[in-house]
Amino acid sequence: MTWYDTSLAHRPERLSGGALWRRTLRVPVRDGVRLVADLYSASAEPETTALPALPVLLERTPYGRRTSRASDQDRVGAPVPRPEDIARHFTEARYHVVRQDCRGRGDSGGTFVKYLGEGPDGADTIAWLRDQPWCDGRVVMTGVSYSAHAQAAAAAEGTAGPDAMFQDSGGFSSAYDAGMRMGGAFELKQVTWALRHALRSPEAAADPVLAEQLLRVDVPGWFGAMPWRPGCTPLRHLSAYEDYLLEQWRQDAFGDYYRNPALYGRGHYARFPDAPSLHMGSWYDPYVRSTIENFTALRELKSAPAHLVMGPWTHGHRCETYAGDVDFGPRATLDGNLAPSYLEFRRRWFDRALGRGATGNDGEEDLPVVQYFLMGGGDGRRDAAGRMRHGGAWRTDTRWPPSSTAAVALYLTAEGALTTTPPTAAAASVTYDFDPRHPVPTMGGQVTSGEPVMTGGAYDQNAPDGRVYGAREPYLPLDSRPDVISLSTPPLERDVVLAGPVSARLHISTTAPDTDFTIKLIDVHPPNADYPHGFAMNLTDGIVRCRFHRSYEEPEPLVPGEVYEVEVTAPDTANRFAAGHRIRLDVSSSNFPRFDVNTNTGEPEAGARRTATAANTVHMDAARPSRLRVWLEGGAAALG
Repeated sequence: MTWYDTSLAHRPERLSGGALWRRTLRVPVRDGVRLVADLYSASAEPETTALPALPVLLERTPYGRRTSRASDQDRVGAPVPRPEDIARHFTEARYHVVRQDCRGRGDSGGTFVKYLGEGPDGADTIAWLRDQPWCDGRVVMTGVSYSAHAQAAAAAEGTAGPDAMFQDSGGFSSAYDAGMRMGGAFELKQVTWALRHALRSPEAAADPVLAEQLLRVDVPGWFGAMPWRPGCTPLRHLSAYEDYLLEQWRQDAFGDYYRNPALYGRGHYARFPDAPSLHMGSWYDPYVRSTIENFTALRELKSAPAHLVMGPWTHGHRCETYAGDVDFGPRATLDGNLAPSYLEFRRRWFDRALGRGATGNDGEEDLPVVQYFLMGGGDGRRDAAGRMRHGGAWRTDTRWPPSSTAAVALYLTAEGALTTTPPTAAAASVTYDFDPRHPVPTMGGQVTSGEPVMTGGAYDQNAPDGRVYGAREPYLPLDSRPDVISLSTPPLERDVVLAGPVSARLHISTTAPDTDFTIKLIDVHPPNADYPHGFAMNLTDGIVRCRFHRSYEEPEPLVPGEVYEVEVTAPDTANRFAAGHRIRLDVSSSNFPRFDVNTNTGEPEAGARRTATAANTVHMDAARPSRLRVWLEGGAAALG
């Protein structure tokens, strides 16, 4: 077989709108499976192999190599570009473009197992492309979300990896810490993703009865029936998807499963190529921690440049000014602010990465090492679309956290305050009952692929409504619940800028052998005519499963009544708390359906059939000071 499929159905075809040709490739990988891809080129000689030798831009996707995706949005208000539109932009800049269906998806052979096969398949594809006469030896990778995970997986294989990577909204540093689990709890977006994409699987395409069954799944109803058991799930008629999903859920401790290079860049950074990389993410994306860790690690370990871009968006929505019910203003988008368009931003970066002009085109200066959007500064009123105007602006720096920030501890008090003064009381604590049958509902946050039971972004935590799965009339503020401890600073006397990691060290005890603790950082806007109750805007949140208090590798039950110190880590964020606002921290024990709910019985959640109510205590005294740790511009002096 020649380098492209010569069958009649796959002869080179000329696409409308310019000199763009598409050929079908069948790429062999090490186990004999062939992965189907499209090669786009600007060649005017489709029936020959005499293509010019150029760099190859590779994107590997499980979503259909010829399918448009909302995350490919290029400019505000413009139609989502088709794969051929994207390809044309790069072929006109003298690249060849290859878009490949992942194993078991689209037209590619083999069985799809989410994430785990992308390393070998990616490495084999890169090696095959380098051997083609139309490749000049350089293969660069791009893509959003799963396609970013596929890049990191290929890089971690330790073979000749990509010559540059543009990882947008993905690329696991550790899937155990972000993307599949957080703090030991399972991220249930894996469930909603599996349900959605099972419907788009080759199996469903070939079986109308299976497709109809999947189409009729009552997702909210099934979420009320968790945990699921083999053969008793909405995926029971599609065993490949049910098997991999339940295996993810059962793998609750950190072990060999999570050390797979496709899931654990952190353990394999030394094997990554010394190649330029750009890491793009957003404050309301599940992969904040991975994006920042990948950038930080590769910048320290490699000589090639690494760049970080963090916007105020939800997953892949870089051309929108809002996230949830909050708008960040016209400066929030990538297009029109960091570059004329997303395509142009990527093309300029790849040109730099491959040495096609050290300062880019049009005399443009070198890209800043870090570009991040600092949320906040708006007037807090409602805009014409019904969203709160929070505002914000882009900033640049040479590192993350920003060089102007320093870590600050804010101590929790039993009276509900956050203060820079350590506690002096001999005894102080707050106790609440955590009933797993009535978890705190998820209201926005770093969520993707969660519909119809959860949606990412910023929402008023004072005003849950019928859009919030698990919220009940009369829709009282979340902090009115008896199982939520809400703590805040006094109204700020001046603006306070927070940018960097967020975590809490909590001294806890419980009546259960296992339980969870959650945190949520909130910017509390004061009341105004549009929001008479104020607006409590969620920024970031985290969770810890307490049986992992000593080690994520070896769970250990708690001794009821004994006090433990646990750390709850939330993804980084960047926000300006304006004068008159308050910094608030909510502490509880659930955030459902973003995370699975701890049963408080000590049994692994994936197989439990019973629950128990736990009395959970957070200690806040001199000997056991629970505290929030944030990075503030100017350090502790920022709070006066």
